[in-house]
Amino acid sequence: VQLQASGGGSVQPGGSLRLSCAASGRTFSPATMAWFRQPPGQEREFVAVWSGGTTYYADSAKGRFTISNDNTKNTVYLQMNSLKPDDTAVYYCAARRYYSVSSNPNEYAYWGQGTLVTVSS
Repeated sequence: VQLQASGGGSVQPGGSLRLSCAASGRTFSPATMAWFRQPPGQEREFVAVWSGGTTYYADSAKGRFTISNDNTKNTVYLQMNSLKPDDTAVYYCAARRYYSVSSNPNEYAYWGQGTLVTVSS
């Protein structure tokens, strides 16, 4: 099972980025996929989760970020708008086989390698 995250980069405050995370593995079709992030010098924190069509966001992401899923591609996306310097972090995608709208990273068995998002003027 592999999760491949992409789409990170540098953007100015107020800008947008879209992250992608593709899950692969012969029999792997995750029911739940999520995004977490780790700002410099801080702990990993929850951003958003998609599980069977249900979504849930951290307060910091509500109204600015949108998580979506393409089941045909086993890919989850995170559209990030109105980015702020505080959004600077390494963003990780995570997955689990079962349905669960969870913000607890310990409940996710599969993790991608991370993609860096830098928001700076």
